[in-house]
Amino acid sequence: MLMPADKGNNATFYHYRLLKRLTVPRPLISSFLTLPFIWLAATMVFFSWTSLFYFLLAIPIVLWIHFVIARSVLIIVSHSYRKRWRFSWRLPWLGYLPDQFVTYSTFRLAHLHISWIGICLFAALIPWSPPAFIISLVLWHLWLLSPKLYILIGMRKQPKGGMIKITPQDTSYYMP
Repeated sequence: MLMPADKGNNATFYHYRLLKRLTVPRPLISSFLTLPFIWLAATMVFFSWTSLFYFLLAIPIVLWIHFVIARSVLIIVSHSYRKRWRFSWRLPWLGYLPDQFVTYSTFRLAHLHISWIGICLFAALIPWSPPAFIISLVLWHLWLLSPKLYILIGMRKQPKGGMIKITPQDTSYYMP
């Protein structure tokens, strides 16, 4: 909402109203962090010890695929994304995420495209790749997307046109 300038300044003030704050519970984060070790042990038991190599190779590939898809969607949808999105190494927010306020519709569009395009790409690799590698790709894909899908599910009933801000502690949904 635009407010008139105060005391002769030509400044514009934006007021955002917080509609919802979504925090990720600590037990969910703890279980989230243990899943890769369980998956690694399971793939090594069901396939072979070489699954360790595929498991470690899959994470940078999935992160790169997520980056390329998100960046492509942002180039098509939004022309001013460069300063708003960056690569995050904070748990549970790994990957290419908004660093500032970003429209919820842009966030949703980017991550829904990452979800289905990633799965289609991994499905297309099935005939040419070992099963342990495909399983590792899919598991890392789902693991990296799960915190973002948690946001999408938690914010689904909010009015359209809002903005979100992701911090290490929570995700906030604002209405401008």
